[in-house]
Amino acid sequence: MEKIASFQVDHLRLKPGLYVSRKDKFGGAVLTTFDLRFKEPNKEPVMDVPAVHTIEHLGATFMRNHSEWAQRTVYFGPMGCRTGFYLILEGDLDSQAVLPLIQEMLNWMAAFEGAIPGAAPAECGNWQDQNLNMAKWEAARYAAVLKNPGREHLNYPD
Repeated sequence: MEKIASFQVDHLRLKPGLYVSRKDKFGGAVLTTFDLRFKEPNKEPVMDVPAVHTIEHLGATFMRNHSEWAQRTVYFGPMGCRTGFYLILEGDLDSQAVLPLIQEMLNWMAAFEGAIPGAAPAECGNWQDQNLNMAKWEAARYAAVLKNPGREHLNYPD
C-alpha cells in the first residue's frame, strides 16, 4: 500500500501552526483539510484525552454555528496522536484565508464558560471525559502561536 500524505510530512521538523494538509475534489467541490497543529510532535507532551475531547466538542459547535462558515464546515476533530486537530472546509483555501476564523474560534474556546456543548449522556458516548480548564489553556496557548505566525507556522516544512 502507498504511504498516505499525512505520513509523508516530516514530523521531526513540524512546529505548531496552521497548515493545509490536503485538497480533494469531491463532487465538483474542493475540500481543504487543515492541520491545526497545537503541539510540536515527538518533542513536547501531547494533549490529555479529556482536553482533546472538550476541544473537539467546542470546535465542532463553534464551526457548525458560525455565521459565515457553518455551511462550509465538513468536519472538525482530533488527530489520533493528540498533537492537534483536523478541520475540513469546502473551498480551495489556504492557511492565511482561514487564520482569522481559527483565531476567532480559539479566543471563543479560551473564554468559554458554562456547560460543554454535547457533554450529556444522551449526546455523547463518553460524556464525562471532559476537561474544560485544560481545553481553555490549550486553546489560549495555540492562539498565542498563531498571533504572529511566520512562514514556518503556515507551511509544512520543506
